[in-house]
Amino acid sequence: MSHPTRRILVTSALPYANGPIHIGHLVEYIQTDIWVRFQKLRGHECHYVCADDAHGTPIMLRAEQDNVTPEQLIERVWREHRADFADFLIEFDNYHSTHSPECRHYAELIYRRLDKGGYVSRRVITQAYDPEKQMFLPDRFIKGECPRCGALDQYGDSCENCGATYAPTDLKNPRSVVSGATPILKESLHFFFKLADFEALLKDWIASGPIQPQMVNKLDEWFTAGLQEWDISRDAPYWGFEIPDAPGKYFYVWLDAPIGYMASFQHYCDRVGLKFEDFWNPESDAEVYHFIGKDIAYFHILFWPAELTGAGFRKPTAVHCHGFLTVDGQKMSKSRGTFIKARTYLNHLRPEYLRYYFASKLSDGIDDLDLNFEDFAQRVNSDLVGKLVNIASRCAGFITRRFEGRLADPLAEPALYAEFVAAGASIAQAYEGREFGRAMREIMALADRANQYIDEKKPWALAKQPGAEAEVQAVCGMGLNLFRVLMIYLKPVLPGMAAQVEQFLQIPPLRWADLDAPLLDHVIAEFKPLMQRVEMAQIAAMIEDSKESYPPAEEVAKPSGPLVDDPIGPTVTIEEFAKVDLRVARIVKAEAVTGADKLVRLELDLGGETRQVFAGIKSAYAPNDLQGRLTVMVANLAPRKMRFGVSEGMVLAAGGGGGIYLLAPDAGAEPGMRVK
Repeated sequence: MSHPTRRILVTSALPYANGPIHIGHLVEYIQTDIWVRFQKLRGHECHYVCADDAHGTPIMLRAEQDNVTPEQLIERVWREHRADFADFLIEFDNYHSTHSPECRHYAELIYRRLDKGGYVSRRVITQAYDPEKQMFLPDRFIKGECPRCGALDQYGDSCENCGATYAPTDLKNPRSVVSGATPILKESLHFFFKLADFEALLKDWIASGPIQPQMVNKLDEWFTAGLQEWDISRDAPYWGFEIPDAPGKYFYVWLDAPIGYMASFQHYCDRVGLKFEDFWNPESDAEVYHFIGKDIAYFHILFWPAELTGAGFRKPTAVHCHGFLTVDGQKMSKSRGTFIKARTYLNHLRPEYLRYYFASKLSDGIDDLDLNFEDFAQRVNSDLVGKLVNIASRCAGFITRRFEGRLADPLAEPALYAEFVAAGASIAQAYEGREFGRAMREIMALADRANQYIDEKKPWALAKQPGAEAEVQAVCGMGLNLFRVLMIYLKPVLPGMAAQVEQFLQIPPLRWADLDAPLLDHVIAEFKPLMQRVEMAQIAAMIEDSKESYPPAEEVAKPSGPLVDDPIGPTVTIEEFAKVDLRVARIVKAEAVTGADKLVRLELDLGGETRQVFAGIKSAYAPNDLQGRLTVMVANLAPRKMRFGVSEGMVLAAGGGGGIYLLAPDAGAEPGMRVK
């Protein structure tokens, strides 16, 4: 059972500090955490670090919308992310932020080394510029009409209606998402990383096997198209680190994001006394693994190893890509309630249900993973409750009641126990190769075998036979020893339940090395239920809690303006009133509607989600006076098609005496809060 100890550093992609963790994100963090826990269970030195990706234009603008500083925004999100990960039993050794002294240090160091090595070029480029906000606009911050199909309100890089891709300059009637102004073209000096200088090195590295075969095929497309220089700079105003000796120029967020892995590890080294160089020097014999989604492979398989090499650091041992999550066969959807935040899930279901289900579906490939809720409930109930926990619950009571909690000595069936231990080699190989689905199938086949053993021996029948006491103790002790082996194998997936089992069996934390030593003549504690069945009602409640949207736009409601001198109408029940979802919203933008005497077009921030609403309040409010104000809106009103666009809700106003008065919450309310 001995194996040489390895030194391993593992990272997951950095979540963006602009919103909550959802179950789609969790595929990656659960996959990585299981792999890390397996390595630690085997006795290896394994360190798992991560951080929030805390820079970039979206964070700068979101903070401005929320009337907080970027520092305040990223601090709040960092705390939320940490709590969500901890409650999903994802155990980082260090969770840091890219907005940190360590990240600035390594970003500047790598940039200076690349520049000194001749790998940075400078040239003037032309970009879209917002003349009102006085900032250059990323493609996603420009909207207009698709140049191919004419669809309204499309982003500056692609059309969601017809799928066309184009340059922002191709949009018809473009407008800045930030201010609404028409963008102009403006020149600026930018800095570029010469990726093509590393083409031969990258091809050699990829040929050595650090990535999955499916990703190699994708890389061939990129090499065939030719490696382009990578723009690593952005102009002020920008939320990030200023480039040394280049006032007003900032590192593009994607430059310092992967450097965040090094920064978090340095922070960890300083905390626990490790040597950073032992893991990041080119001659290091330590292993470095990155777990990422397939959508960011380009950055991690081309830019990142090239950047590291050019700056005198080692390349990753491997980059493991995974697919996306679908729910019931479709993309996650807010209207269907399948866009589920980590916290919403945790409010209804135990984290280990999802950890086990993802493990049962994960392979070493990059195929998408589907969460089918009926299959989810059936698999958790059948495997974890019906098979695994059942072994312990069938045996423990006899040991506690009849033998004062003492297990038998010797083992009843040494050959069967040896079979269970021997299966560990294949299970370990599956874990190591990230074939978690295969590992779960092999473990559950053993669980079936353990239940079969108990069914054959029938301790409940033996207990009624005179003189069979020793056999009852032996059979139940054997069952609990087989259960303990299964819990060692499942500990990376079910760490919370493993801790409960350690208390129940009154043993130190389980390790892989314990497989060879069964519990004999050992006293256990009283058995307490380890896991409850998943009920479809719990899943239905979680989905209902996740529905943030509204009926489809075809369900057109009658247009309604502000209420003026309306008498009090018929009464409604509290249940009817509870169906109305009132939310605090911030007016991000307000503009008069051309061709409409009374309407103002409002863009409302609902705490991370933006809605368009047309309100008949032009006679009372100048659009400029509305921007930044908080108001109250009906968030679940059916969208209605109007001549000027779709209105996605209604703001509340009072009317009387010829005036219109927009309702507003007291100071301290925040966008997205439910009005109660």
